[in-house]
Amino acid sequence: MASSTSSKCAQPTAPPPQIPQVRTRIVVQPSKGFIRLDLRPVWQYRELLYFLVWRDIKVRYKQTAIGAAWAICQPLLTMMIFAVIFGRFAKIPSDNVPYPIFAFAGLLPWMYFSQSISRSGMSIVSDANLIRKIYFPRLIIPASAVVAPLVDFALSFLILLVMMAWYRVTPNWAITTLPLFMCLAVCAALGVSFWLSALNVRYRDVGHAIPFLAQFWMYASPIVYPVSLIPQHWRFLYSVNPMVAVVEGFRWGLLAKESPEFSVILIGTSMALLLFLSGLVFFKRMERRFADIV
Repeated sequence: MASSTSSKCAQPTAPPPQIPQVRTRIVVQPSKGFIRLDLRPVWQYRELLYFLVWRDIKVRYKQTAIGAAWAICQPLLTMMIFAVIFGRFAKIPSDNVPYPIFAFAGLLPWMYFSQSISRSGMSIVSDANLIRKIYFPRLIIPASAVVAPLVDFALSFLILLVMMAWYRVTPNWAITTLPLFMCLAVCAALGVSFWLSALNVRYRDVGHAIPFLAQFWMYASPIVYPVSLIPQHWRFLYSVNPMVAVVEGFRWGLLAKESPEFSVILIGTSMALLLFLSGLVFFKRMERRFADIV
C-alpha cells in the first residue's frame, strides 16, 4: 500500500495550459493617391497641437526682461514710425481716419501673418529630432506655429481698442464680420506655411528667402496706404494678394469706414482658399519623405 501510494505521488503533474499571447502590430504607411488627405489623425492628436503651441509661447518669452509686452511694443513702435514717415512727412491719405489708427489696424493682421509664416517656415527643420523618433501627423508642426501668434494678436488688439477710444472712433455693425476676416487671415497663413515648411525641408534656401518674402509682401499689401491709391486697371491684379482682403476687411469692421469693394474681398478669399488647399495637398505629398531628408 505504501509503495503504491508513493508511486502515485511521484507521478508528474501536467503543466497548466499556455494562454496564447496576442500581439498588435501597427503599420504606418504613406497615404496613396494624389489628393487623399486623411485628416483624421490630426484631430486624434489635437492634444499634441495644444502642447506645441504652449511650448512655442513659453520659448518665445523665456528669459526676457519685459516678457509678453514685446507683443505690444513691436506693433506700437512700428505704428509710430509709419505715422511719422508716411502720415506726417509723405502725407499719404488714410480714408478720413486718423493715420495712427489706420496704420495700427492694418499692422495687426499683417504682423500675425508675418510671424506665422516666419515661424512655420522653419518649423519642420527645427523639430527634426522629434520627426525622426516618433510618428504623429506632421501637419501639426506648422499648424502650431500659425496658432501661437494669435496670443500676440490678442494682446495687441487690446491696445487698438484703447487707441480707438482715445481717437473716439466708434465701430458700427460691421464689427460682427471681424472674426470672418480673422479666419481668412488664418487660412492664408496656413496655406503659405504648408508650402514654405515643406519646401524648406528639401531646399534650405527657403529659410533665407522668408524674411525678404515677408518684407516684399508687406509693401504689396495696403498697410501704410489705402487701396484707393491703386489705379483701377491694376486693382484686379493687386487683389490676388489675399492680405488685401484681410486688411481692408479688418479696417472696415473696426473703423466704420466705407465698405471695401466686393470684387477685392471675393478675389482675396478665393486666393486664400486656393493657397490653403494647394498647400495642404503639397504638404501631404511631401511629408512621407521628411524623416529621410530633414
